[in-house]
Amino acid sequence: MSKVVRVNRLADLMWDDMQIAGIVAVAFAGQVAAALPFSPVRLIGLVLWVYLCLYLVQVVRLSPLVPSNRKSIAALATLLTGPFLLLALLIIDAAKKSSVSGDSVFKPIREHAEITLAELRSASLARRRGDVNVKLLDSSGRSIDQIFGHGDKKQRESRILDLTAWLVDQALERRASDILIDPKDESAYTVRLRVDGVLGTLRTLNAETSRAVVNSIKAVSSMDIAERRRPQDGSFIAQKGNITASFRVASAGVVNGEKLSIRVLNRDAGILTLADMGLSKKQYSIIRSAIDEPSGMVLMCGPTGSGKTTTMYAMLNEIDRFTRNVITVEDPIEAVLAQTSQIEINPKADITFANTLRNVLRQDPDVICVGEIRDEETAEIALRASQTGHLVLATVHCDSNATALIRLLDLGVSPLLLSSGLSLLVSQRLLRRLCEHCKKKAELSPGLIQEFKEKRIDYEHMFEPKGCKHCDGTGYYGRMAICDPLVVTNELRADIAENKALVSELRTQGERKDRTNLRKEGLKRVAMGLTSLEELKRVVG
Repeated sequence: MSKVVRVNRLADLMWDDMQIAGIVAVAFAGQVAAALPFSPVRLIGLVLWVYLCLYLVQVVRLSPLVPSNRKSIAALATLLTGPFLLLALLIIDAAKKSSVSGDSVFKPIREHAEITLAELRSASLARRRGDVNVKLLDSSGRSIDQIFGHGDKKQRESRILDLTAWLVDQALERRASDILIDPKDESAYTVRLRVDGVLGTLRTLNAETSRAVVNSIKAVSSMDIAERRRPQDGSFIAQKGNITASFRVASAGVVNGEKLSIRVLNRDAGILTLADMGLSKKQYSIIRSAIDEPSGMVLMCGPTGSGKTTTMYAMLNEIDRFTRNVITVEDPIEAVLAQTSQIEINPKADITFANTLRNVLRQDPDVICVGEIRDEETAEIALRASQTGHLVLATVHCDSNATALIRLLDLGVSPLLLSSGLSLLVSQRLLRRLCEHCKKKAELSPGLIQEFKEKRIDYEHMFEPKGCKHCDGTGYYGRMAICDPLVVTNELRADIAENKALVSELRTQGERKDRTNLRKEGLKRVAMGLTSLEELKRVVG
């Protein structure tokens, strides 16, 4: 008999034995099940049902669907009915919202499902937080773990602290400038990140988890967690490896809960120079000439988030701080500068811009940096300092150079003081850069091409966003500044000091001219393929 035949016969015998063993095992299992007074499957189902009911009792106690005075009754009913009570409450709530809003009854149900899935996903992320090495510290250097009990944390507290650290880590990883945690409705909060000036939703969390996250951030920011209606301010620090980032926190009581706004202070502001700002040669020359002067005021103008402070730091980095005494007054200090005396505003301790500026003038300064001009007193002290042999760098929240002059006059600054102290106005905006990995050739309409030809604008190198993994699907990565510097000439000084009709002229023509200049600067960047037409329209109009 050949070897092949012997092997086949052996395999057949083994297969027959396995079949016989399987039949015996099934028969034995059947005899055991028949001998038991209950079904094992039913027992397992009963145990699972009990555990489900116990879990749903906790859900009911935290659910906004149940009134506070009915929590105990609802918990008892849940022990008997299981998920059917929650389903009934959800349908009733959806019907109420549908009758008020006029939307489909399935929309609220879908929103509840999305919140639940998001909560489970966030909890899973928090549990898997093995590679997130972020430490949150308060102003005194205590970690968030020490604040909540020196490391002896309950399981829920540990999960909340891990989730908080994960949110901060995501903000750092995605280059966010702001984190917003605000109530979406009674049952959910949204966590949004502002990346390159545009808000996007990071997570949706249920109200209970969100309130716990808000409290943990308020605690590490040295804020009162019991106060939910009165606005509060605070700050904290995050350490990740060799990187240290500072955060400024502001809370406010809003409908359906408490809103938290967290500003991520620019870590690179202290190392940038004017050459890094993307200025044209003419603009660089104008600004550099102004800061090389021994006196005068350089005023940065722009709305919130337009990069005014970063540009002001870049100006300070152009100054020889070894031979000139530089003092800054800021709220808050965004970056530490070498060879610079930096003072942080603290209204609770009566350290205001005006009070501090008076004291700064006694410190023999050569250059004074004012973080923001907010009132008449601060404006007058800064302008008088610029008249008495000091170079003053300052920012003001406004839309353009023209509106900066209007605002200072509206604050009550005398036209003569304004005309003699001011030397340069710089209006600024930030445009998102197109992602170099995915930008594509812009598809322009025939009418737009004809318009560019008439204005002699190069449209051959214009691009538009596409979106890829590198830019998180936005089509943009990073930002650049466009500026409109306005030198205060002798002619303009005379107009400010003497011409009473200047304000009305600035309101009508000046603001339009400033916007046109910014649009021209933006179009140059579009023609170079650095940004897109739609981004320029979004920022400048």
